[in-house]
Amino acid sequence: QVQLVESGGGLVQAGGSLRLSCAISGRTFTSNTMGWFRQAPGKERDFVAALSWTGRTTFYADSVKGRFTVSRDNAKNTVYLQMNNLKPEDTALYYCAADGQTYSDINYRDERKYDYWGQGTQVTVSS
Repeated sequence: QVQLVESGGGLVQAGGSLRLSCAISGRTFTSNTMGWFRQAPGKERDFVAALSWTGRTTFYADSVKGRFTVSRDNAKNTVYLQMNNLKPEDTALYYCAADGQTYSDINYRDERKYDYWGQGTQVTVSS
């Protein structure tokens, strides 16, 4: 059974940093597109960042570009989201997602293209 488990969320002051982790079990996604999405209260879930299946290309929402970095450690079967200079508007439930198809280029911003999802980890940024 495939499981994605996010961790690393918490309460941080504006300007602070957090590193989210997405631990994967049940199969490997070393050659699959991985994404991070977030959902703030009362809002739709939005794209945050993605890592291509090659591992060589990253994509970011304009709102986080220059502050967030997505990466993966294939040996640990884990994907990370390093978040720096956090702002109150970054407050949301953050989800990790995986495309089930290997070697596949997808519309990384479209959450419907992802087949596996974690339960989310809460990030709260105080002003």
